[in-house]
Amino acid sequence: MSAVKFLTARDKVTFLQSTIAMDRAESLNSDPVISTTDSEGRVQRWRNWIGFWLLGLCNNFAYVVMLSAAHDILKKQESQNTTAPTLNYVEIKNSSNSSSGYDCNPVSTAAVLLADILPTLIIKFTAPFYIHKVPYGFRVLVCFFTAVLSFLMVSFSSTIMMSIFGVVFASVSSGLGELSFLSLSVFFSRDVLSGWGSGTGAAGVAGAFLYSAFTQAGLTPQVTLWIMLVVPVILAVSYFCLLVFPASFPQWARSETGHNPFTVENFEERRALIVEEEDLETEEEQEDKHITPLTFTDKLYIIKGLLRFIVPLGVVYFAEYFINQGLMELLYFPTSSLSHAEQYRWYQTLYQCGVFLSRTSLVCFKFRRILVLCVLQCLNAVLLFVAVYYQFLPNPWVVFIIILYEGLLGGAAYVNTFYFISKETGDREREFAMAAASVGDSLGIALSTAAAFPVHRYFCSL
Repeated sequence: MSAVKFLTARDKVTFLQSTIAMDRAESLNSDPVISTTDSEGRVQRWRNWIGFWLLGLCNNFAYVVMLSAAHDILKKQESQNTTAPTLNYVEIKNSSNSSSGYDCNPVSTAAVLLADILPTLIIKFTAPFYIHKVPYGFRVLVCFFTAVLSFLMVSFSSTIMMSIFGVVFASVSSGLGELSFLSLSVFFSRDVLSGWGSGTGAAGVAGAFLYSAFTQAGLTPQVTLWIMLVVPVILAVSYFCLLVFPASFPQWARSETGHNPFTVENFEERRALIVEEEDLETEEEQEDKHITPLTFTDKLYIIKGLLRFIVPLGVVYFAEYFINQGLMELLYFPTSSLSHAEQYRWYQTLYQCGVFLSRTSLVCFKFRRILVLCVLQCLNAVLLFVAVYYQFLPNPWVVFIIILYEGLLGGAAYVNTFYFISKETGDREREFAMAAASVGDSLGIALSTAAAFPVHRYFCSL
């Protein structure tokens, strides 16, 4: 008689529950369970990490490049057509006001900036409630085609409206990709989040550097965008060819209960290995056998619990982009050996470097207190606002340090938010929670846009 037969009914139930709990813990946020050697397992782990790094890089790349490219093309179109509508483009000329202490450029990218963030915001607000019905393979194809379409539309644009629509498609690709890949990460080891975060941080540095390098080398913005069509291709290859998916992962189909490794068949198979004769049903076992999809009410309840993550992340990004959109251009030091354009370029470069470093830091350490990062970023915004108003900072080097610090705070808030959401949410809620929480940074950016442009116009009109 087997050892199991000597167990009491209560012992069998307890053993069964612990077995299922261990299966749950190992089935999500873990690499696929495949009979391989340790070296092969390490190779798969690295493939997944690199795959998510490339997905993060390619997903955010178009978002970073579009503002610069669209601005260049808009500038060319405006020079060719001086009768273009000026409703969305507020021109602020400083030459007529000799008493102004600010060197302001025409604010001609407001419509482009909104086109780059509003579609992403709409997708992140709505998609978590229906996107679970769409298989991941189809989502990636949508991201691929919309990214390609965005590069082509902006490069071939002959009107301002066509350029704006090109930016909209880039925003759709980036927004859908971010919430999809964050949700996808729950089916792999949790360390892929550090790869994703590092890749998204690298997108800022790579996007800004490559676009500037190509155009500085003499290539037109149009040709530069054609070259960058390779980026969506890398995204598709990374997903379909590089990632090692769990054997049960349905690439092109979703069941009614979603990606659930705890099926009735699997449950009964485990149960049969342990209990051969007795019928030992408990309420917990019944729930495991009949796991249902999240209802609308369930999702609202989860979002309520996520507010402790979403709100601090949104505030961090509000303060961060308020600095970048409303204050950074006004931090100009005429006595410096650097020109205004050079100073601004270094601001952007150091900001992106800070974001990249902190989004990569998840490999080394984790920081749970997102609220602390929120307060520190708000203090940054207040400090630079006062600095713009009173102009008391001595030189751009002080601003360089503050901007680098700003990027470090923003990147750390992003990766640590999603790491701890992944760690602290239940198996059943985790996929939805990762997608829903992605609205935090986009909402903060959108609100900062509304606040930054009036502030910018106010200072430039003094």
